[in-house]
Amino acid sequence: MGETLIGIAAAVVSACLFFMATIKLQGVLQQGGYKNRALFKWLSKRENPYMGRLSLWAGMCLLLCGLTLVCFSFGGAKLAKALSAIPFLLVSALFLYADGKRALKVPLKKTSRIKRLSAVYLLLLLCFNYAVIAVLSFLAKAVGGEIFTFVCYLPFVLAPLFLPLILALANLIDSVYENARNQKFVKRAKTALSQSSALKIAVVGSYGKTSVKNILKDILSVKYKTLATPESYNTPLGIAKTLNGEEFENAEVFVAEMGARKAGDIQELCGLVQPDYALFTGVCAQHIQTFGSIENVFKEKCEIIKSSAKKIICGEQLKERILSADFLSEEEKAKCVFVRLDDMAEDVLFKSTATSFSLNTDGGKISVETKLLSAPAVENVCLAATLAKELSLSDEELEKGIAVIQPIPHRLQLIQANGVYILDDAYNTSEAGAKRAIQALERFDGKKIIVTPGIVETGVLEREINFALGREIAKSGIDECVLVGETLVKAVKDGFLSEDGKEENIRIFPTLEKAQEWLSENLNQGDCVLFLNDLPDVY
Repeated sequence: MGETLIGIAAAVVSACLFFMATIKLQGVLQQGGYKNRALFKWLSKRENPYMGRLSLWAGMCLLLCGLTLVCFSFGGAKLAKALSAIPFLLVSALFLYADGKRALKVPLKKTSRIKRLSAVYLLLLLCFNYAVIAVLSFLAKAVGGEIFTFVCYLPFVLAPLFLPLILALANLIDSVYENARNQKFVKRAKTALSQSSALKIAVVGSYGKTSVKNILKDILSVKYKTLATPESYNTPLGIAKTLNGEEFENAEVFVAEMGARKAGDIQELCGLVQPDYALFTGVCAQHIQTFGSIENVFKEKCEIIKSSAKKIICGEQLKERILSADFLSEEEKAKCVFVRLDDMAEDVLFKSTATSFSLNTDGGKISVETKLLSAPAVENVCLAATLAKELSLSDEELEKGIAVIQPIPHRLQLIQANGVYILDDAYNTSEAGAKRAIQALERFDGKKIIVTPGIVETGVLEREINFALGREIAKSGIDECVLVGETLVKAVKDGFLSEDGKEENIRIFPTLEKAQEWLSENLNQGDCVLFLNDLPDVY
């Protein structure tokens, strides 16, 4: 009985230690959309030291616990085994302390789902720990022998190596409940949307979706009660969350951003929203990591053309690709309206803090100015304005709507702090957007600094795209290139040096926090810093 209680106590204490040591791992799983595949892909990356740290934890425990057993073997098996728990606890505490120094950039959100997952995970840890201890105890009695009696529990210290697998199993078990719950949630939202008289608009594309969505919302709000999915909510669950809120009840127009990471995603979202109109921004190498090729990305995005939408407003760069697509019917292609930037926007003037241009409309021409920066911002306004005219906004309403457009957080958002200009483009992940952001940085007068981890989720083109990014940075003639992380910086650096960039102008930091520390010591009034993309923890 006493041995059983000791086993239970050991299982509880070690389970609590393992749970606290893998809170960050739970955060990574959360950022990966609770997909075990994303978790293991992150763990298997050659540059990722996480499994190495778990191995070091287990290895140190194995060595020190083994030495303790040998050193105190003169006192008998019970004393030696009891004392061997001390180095295990100390090394585990050291791991907790060291791992705590590397906080997630996106902290673990204490949602209802993560609480349920944590409960299942902790329960599995308890069961796993006690089962291993019980089996080792049984083997000690069954095998016998003085040496085995001393070292029978030593294999338990290798348990940290199995923590990712236990967390994945907990996630698999919890997903059975979560998936059923989410389906009911989405179904309720679909019913609410189908019963609503609100006009439904979808925004699709590899880039610019959130920006176009917010611009369209600001413009249409001049005439209609407009609701849009917040932030980057672009999944069935994210859209359903918006639809199940109180704001939707009075909405006259609903704008939904639609994201896709795998084939079938857009079709699923179209089935939920059943859009009346759509905006298709464009395609690029974003997400070819999961799609395999740009052509597959394009084909998936074109599901919006096959949807219930009456008209699809498209970026002009899509024209040739859409018209030559053999998987689209002539009737589907006829629904597309291609917006040519040169026809709509004239006398474009890019300033460091604003953009002004003349907008051609069906009724004439209006002069507009927006706080948005770069050429993509002008194109995004033109796309939104084309649909706004389709929805009967007058030139006066259009002019008023464009004037109130607010900068989109983390999308080339200009911030002024203590005399320093900050271009926050942390959510930019496309090569075209990166080029425009660098051009916006060039328009400032003071010292110009770019901080970037590179462009992510580009699959087999990852090195090629980041090498090109490095060349683009070198050609811009900026003063400092600050690279963050370990995954992509070599390709960016190689590209920078290949374009005759000076190595003394490159600085590499392991984390964004370290880069920010350097910036705080080296920035002066009038300087401008561009934060281009923010490497997620799951990458």
